[in-house]
Amino acid sequence: MFKQRFLVVALLLTATALYAETPAEKGLAIAVEMDKRDTGWGDSRSEMLMTLRNAYGQESKRQIRSRNLEVKGDGDKSLTIFDQPRDVKGTAFLSFTHAKGQDDQWLYLPALKRVKRISSSNKSGPFMGSEFAFEDISSQEVEKYTYKYLRDEKLDGLDCFVVERKPTYEHSGYTRMVSWIDKEKYRAVKIEYYDRKDSLLKTLRLLDYKLYLGKYWRTHRMEMLNHQTKKSTVLEFNNFSFKTGLTDRDFDKNALKRLR
Repeated sequence: MFKQRFLVVALLLTATALYAETPAEKGLAIAVEMDKRDTGWGDSRSEMLMTLRNAYGQESKRQIRSRNLEVKGDGDKSLTIFDQPRDVKGTAFLSFTHAKGQDDQWLYLPALKRVKRISSSNKSGPFMGSEFAFEDISSQEVEKYTYKYLRDEKLDGLDCFVVERKPTYEHSGYTRMVSWIDKEKYRAVKIEYYDRKDSLLKTLRLLDYKLYLGKYWRTHRMEMLNHQTKKSTVLEFNNFSFKTGLTDRDFDKNALKRLR
């Protein structure tokens, strides 16, 4: 009897070991759940105030409008339009994120009156002088990374998963990113970015979340700090609206010059 019981326990332990979730599997499962919970919003519009702060605390501000379109079976489309100050007024950034392959991005510079394509090798460059890189402001498609669950940890009173992800696409400015994800609502609340030498480069805090359409959480404040340059950028969002009727025609790169 003892031998039979021992064999049953041994078999159960073996089965548990065989089917235990690995850190990579758990990390991917968390990323998939985050993506699942933010699917179905269709399209959105918002406004934002960008505050650039240098190492000496001097500030400059920019007023921006944003449009986003969810694309089934691929990455999202986004359009960012600068309204103020005068030296950047009319500048527009268009991004087509893809689940697989390189993203397509264009920048319209009114001073030059031309649309400039952002090459894949420049995606790690700063977006309009901010501490956000071009790759930071694209939708973060699950398929573009590998994942690894690291640990559970509390942050600002929230129980969080801590998950590492590594870009699988070429020309990323990062070796890896480490994210703190709220266990209850699956929202990223903090992300650390490590440069190509695997040194901590930047930290992003995502704050003041609000719920829309009873399902979709949106941060209203993003704070990006560059630890190496001591510069920072704050994005403050407001006037979110969803399902406003945007279509592919609203994200035409040939119409960038005519945006108002």
